[in-house]
Amino acid sequence: MSQLQTLDRGLQALEIIAQHPSGISIADLAVRLDINRAIVYRIVATLEANALAYRRQEGQVCLGGGILALASRFEPQLRSIAQPLLRQLARETHATAYLSAAQGEECVALLVAEPEEGLLRVSYRVGSRHPLELGAAGVAILSARPARDNDADEVRQARQDGFSITRGQLQRGAVGVASPLRGAVQHSGFEGSVGVVALDDLDAPAAAKAVTACAQRLASLIS
Repeated sequence: MSQLQTLDRGLQALEIIAQHPSGISIADLAVRLDINRAIVYRIVATLEANALAYRRQEGQVCLGGGILALASRFEPQLRSIAQPLLRQLARETHATAYLSAAQGEECVALLVAEPEEGLLRVSYRVGSRHPLELGAAGVAILSARPARDNDADEVRQARQDGFSITRGQLQRGAVGVASPLRGAVQHSGFEGSVGVVALDDLDAPAAAKAVTACAQRLASLIS
Protein backbone atom coordinates (compact mmCIF):
# COMPACT_ATOMS: atom_id res chain seq x y z
CA MET A 1 0.00 0.00 0.00
CA SER A 2 1.40 3.38 -0.98
CA GLN A 3 1.88 6.01 1.69
CA LEU A 4 1.51 9.79 1.69
CA GLN A 5 5.04 11.00 2.37
CA THR A 6 4.00 14.37 3.78
CA LEU A 7 1.51 12.81 6.18
CA ASP A 8 4.06 10.22 7.21
CA ARG A 9 6.59 12.96 7.96
CA GLY A 10 4.02 14.87 9.97
CA LEU A 11 3.27 11.82 12.08
CA GLN A 12 6.98 11.17 12.58
CA ALA A 13 7.39 14.80 13.64
CA LEU A 14 4.62 14.40 16.24
CA GLU A 15 6.30 11.32 17.66
CA ILE A 16 9.65 13.11 17.90
CA ILE A 17 8.08 16.18 19.50
CA ALA A 18 6.35 13.92 22.04
CA GLN A 19 9.74 12.56 23.07
CA HIS A 20 10.86 16.07 24.11
CA PRO A 21 8.65 17.41 26.94
CA SER A 22 10.67 20.64 27.03
CA GLY A 23 10.33 21.11 23.29
CA ILE A 24 12.61 20.64 20.30
CA SER A 25 14.04 23.21 17.89
CA ILE A 26 13.20 23.32 14.19
CA ALA A 27 16.86 22.64 13.42
CA ASP A 28 16.98 19.54 15.62
CA LEU A 29 13.66 18.33 14.26
CA ALA A 30 14.99 18.68 10.72
CA VAL A 31 18.03 16.59 11.67
CA ARG A 32 15.87 13.90 13.24
CA LEU A 33 13.60 13.78 10.20
CA ASP A 34 16.55 14.10 7.80
CA ILE A 35 14.79 16.73 5.69
CA ASN A 36 15.20 20.41 4.82
CA ARG A 37 14.29 23.02 7.47
CA ALA A 38 11.87 24.71 5.06
CA ILE A 39 9.84 21.51 4.89
CA VAL A 40 9.92 21.18 8.69
CA TYR A 41 8.59 24.74 9.04
CA ARG A 42 5.62 23.82 6.82
CA ILE A 43 4.99 20.61 8.75
CA VAL A 44 5.07 22.45 12.09
CA ALA A 45 2.83 25.20 10.71
CA THR A 46 0.29 22.57 9.66
CA LEU A 47 0.43 20.92 13.09
CA GLU A 48 -0.04 24.33 14.71
CA ALA A 49 -3.07 25.07 12.53
CA ASN A 50 -4.66 21.88 13.87
CA ALA A 51 -3.65 22.54 17.52
CA LEU A 52 -1.41 19.49 17.53
CA ALA A 53 1.74 21.52 18.20
CA TYR A 54 2.81 25.03 19.15
CA ARG A 55 6.01 27.04 19.24
CA ARG A 56 7.23 28.77 22.35
CA GLN A 57 8.61 32.28 22.18
CA GLU A 58 12.15 30.92 22.10
CA GLY A 59 11.20 28.73 19.12
CA GLN A 60 10.94 25.30 20.75
CA VAL A 61 8.18 23.11 19.31
CA CYS A 62 5.90 21.32 21.83
CA LEU A 63 2.79 19.19 21.65
CA GLY A 64 -0.44 21.17 21.42
CA GLY A 65 -3.71 20.83 23.28
CA GLY A 66 -5.34 19.11 20.33
CA ILE A 67 -3.53 15.95 21.39
CA LEU A 68 -5.68 15.86 24.54
CA ALA A 69 -8.84 16.04 22.46
CA LEU A 70 -7.68 13.10 20.36
CA ALA A 71 -6.77 11.14 23.49
CA SER A 72 -10.16 11.80 25.08
CA ARG A 73 -11.89 10.48 21.97
CA PHE A 74 -9.73 7.37 21.98
CA GLU A 75 -10.60 6.47 25.58
CA PRO A 76 -14.22 5.36 24.91
CA GLN A 77 -12.99 3.29 21.97
CA LEU A 78 -10.33 1.67 24.13
CA ARG A 79 -12.90 0.91 26.84
CA SER A 80 -15.35 -0.67 24.39
CA ILE A 81 -12.61 -2.94 23.03
CA ALA A 82 -10.81 -3.80 26.26
CA GLN A 83 -13.62 -4.18 28.82
CA PRO A 84 -15.20 -7.33 27.32
CA LEU A 85 -11.76 -8.94 27.09
CA LEU A 86 -11.03 -8.09 30.72
CA ARG A 87 -14.37 -9.53 31.84
CA GLN A 88 -13.59 -12.75 30.00
CA LEU A 89 -10.10 -12.84 31.53
CA ALA A 90 -11.54 -12.33 35.04
CA ARG A 91 -13.99 -15.21 34.51
CA GLU A 92 -11.29 -17.49 33.14
CA THR A 93 -8.76 -16.87 35.91
CA HIS A 94 -11.20 -16.17 38.81
CA ALA A 95 -9.09 -13.08 39.52
CA THR A 96 -9.38 -9.32 39.18
CA ALA A 97 -8.31 -8.35 35.65
CA TYR A 98 -6.98 -4.94 34.65
CA LEU A 99 -5.48 -2.81 31.91
CA SER A 100 -2.66 -0.51 33.02
CA ALA A 101 -0.55 2.12 31.27
CA ALA A 102 2.69 3.97 31.95
CA GLN A 103 2.42 7.62 32.90
CA GLY A 104 5.87 9.03 33.52
CA GLU A 105 7.56 6.79 36.06
CA GLU A 106 4.27 5.39 37.36
CA CYS A 107 1.89 2.63 36.37
CA VAL A 108 -1.80 3.62 36.33
CA ALA A 109 -4.85 1.32 36.23
CA LEU A 110 -7.13 2.34 33.35
CA LEU A 111 -9.77 -0.40 33.39
CA VAL A 112 -10.69 -3.12 35.89
CA ALA A 113 -12.98 -6.17 35.76
CA GLU A 114 -13.71 -8.26 38.84
CA PRO A 115 -14.65 -11.95 38.79
CA GLU A 116 -18.29 -12.80 39.38
CA GLU A 117 -17.43 -15.77 41.60
CA GLY A 118 -15.49 -15.93 44.85
CA LEU A 119 -15.90 -14.28 48.21
CA LEU A 120 -12.34 -12.95 48.58
CA ARG A 121 -10.94 -10.60 45.95
CA VAL A 122 -7.98 -8.32 45.67
CA SER A 123 -9.22 -4.78 45.10
CA TYR A 124 -7.66 -2.90 42.18
CA ARG A 125 -9.19 0.54 41.72
CA VAL A 126 -9.30 2.45 38.44
CA GLY A 127 -6.88 5.35 38.72
CA SER A 128 -4.67 3.68 41.31
CA ARG A 129 -0.98 4.18 40.62
CA HIS A 130 2.33 2.85 41.78
CA PRO A 131 5.98 2.96 40.64
CA LEU A 132 6.71 1.05 37.44
CA GLU A 133 9.33 -0.99 39.28
CA LEU A 134 6.73 -2.47 41.65
CA GLY A 135 3.94 -4.85 40.76
CA ALA A 136 3.45 -7.17 37.80
CA ALA A 137 1.82 -4.51 35.60
CA GLY A 138 4.73 -2.09 35.79
CA VAL A 139 7.37 -4.80 35.46
CA ALA A 140 5.60 -6.08 32.32
CA ILE A 141 5.64 -2.59 30.80
CA LEU A 142 9.35 -2.19 31.56
CA SER A 143 10.07 -5.58 30.00
CA ALA A 144 8.71 -4.35 26.65
CA ARG A 145 11.24 -1.51 26.57
CA PRO A 146 14.76 -1.94 25.12
CA ALA A 147 17.07 -3.77 27.48
CA ARG A 148 19.27 -1.65 29.77
CA ASP A 149 22.30 -2.60 31.84
CA ASN A 150 20.55 -1.58 35.08
CA ASP A 151 17.33 -3.54 34.47
CA ALA A 152 16.13 -5.42 37.53
CA ASP A 153 16.32 -9.20 37.43
CA GLU A 154 12.52 -9.51 37.39
CA VAL A 155 12.35 -7.20 34.35
CA ARG A 156 14.92 -9.35 32.54
CA GLN A 157 12.97 -12.48 33.44
CA ALA A 158 9.69 -10.95 32.26
CA ARG A 159 11.34 -9.95 28.97
CA GLN A 160 12.43 -13.56 28.50
CA ASP A 161 9.10 -15.13 29.54
CA GLY A 162 6.74 -12.62 27.93
CA PHE A 163 4.97 -12.02 31.26
CA SER A 164 5.78 -11.02 34.83
CA ILE A 165 4.78 -12.61 38.13
CA THR A 166 5.11 -10.75 41.44
CA ARG A 167 4.07 -11.74 44.95
CA GLY A 168 3.14 -9.41 47.77
CA GLN A 169 4.77 -6.30 46.30
CA LEU A 170 1.70 -4.06 46.38
CA GLN A 171 -0.51 -5.96 48.82
CA ARG A 172 0.40 -8.69 51.27
CA GLY A 173 -0.70 -12.11 50.07
CA ALA A 174 -1.50 -10.90 46.54
CA VAL A 175 -0.11 -12.52 43.40
CA GLY A 176 0.04 -10.48 40.20
CA VAL A 177 0.55 -11.71 36.64
CA ALA A 178 0.84 -9.29 33.71
CA SER A 179 1.87 -9.23 30.06
CA PRO A 180 2.80 -6.15 28.00
CA LEU A 181 0.97 -4.86 24.94
CA ARG A 182 3.38 -5.24 22.04
CA GLY A 183 3.50 -4.62 18.31
CA ALA A 184 2.06 -1.62 16.51
CA VAL A 185 0.23 -0.36 19.62
CA GLN A 186 3.55 -0.16 21.46
CA HIS A 187 5.17 1.78 18.60
CA SER A 188 2.31 4.29 18.78
CA GLY A 189 3.67 5.41 22.15
CA PHE A 190 1.03 3.67 24.27
CA GLU A 191 2.84 1.57 26.87
CA GLY A 192 0.41 -0.75 28.57
CA SER A 193 -0.06 -4.17 30.09
CA VAL A 194 -2.89 -6.58 30.81
CA GLY A 195 -2.85 -8.48 34.07
CA VAL A 196 -4.70 -10.22 36.87
CA VAL A 197 -4.26 -10.10 40.63
CA ALA A 198 -5.57 -12.52 43.25
CA LEU A 199 -4.62 -14.16 46.52
CA ASP A 200 -2.10 -16.97 46.94
CA ASP A 201 -4.44 -19.58 45.48
CA LEU A 202 -4.02 -18.15 41.97
CA ASP A 203 -2.86 -20.72 39.41
CA ALA A 204 0.03 -18.57 38.17
CA PRO A 205 1.05 -20.70 35.14
CA ALA A 206 -2.54 -20.89 33.86
CA ALA A 207 -3.05 -17.19 34.56
CA ALA A 208 0.15 -16.32 32.68
CA LYS A 209 -1.10 -18.18 29.62
CA ALA A 210 -4.50 -16.48 29.75
CA VAL A 211 -3.05 -13.03 30.40
CA THR A 212 -0.55 -13.30 27.54
CA ALA A 213 -3.27 -14.38 25.12
CA CYS A 214 -5.51 -11.52 26.24
CA ALA A 215 -2.70 -8.96 25.85
CA GLN A 216 -1.94 -10.20 22.34
CA ARG A 217 -5.62 -10.07 21.38
CA LEU A 218 -6.07 -6.55 22.78
CA ALA A 219 -2.90 -5.29 21.09
CA SER A 220 -4.06 -6.61 17.73
CA LEU A 221 -7.52 -5.04 18.09
CA ILE A 222 -6.15 -1.64 19.13
CA SER A 223 -3.59 -1.69 16.33
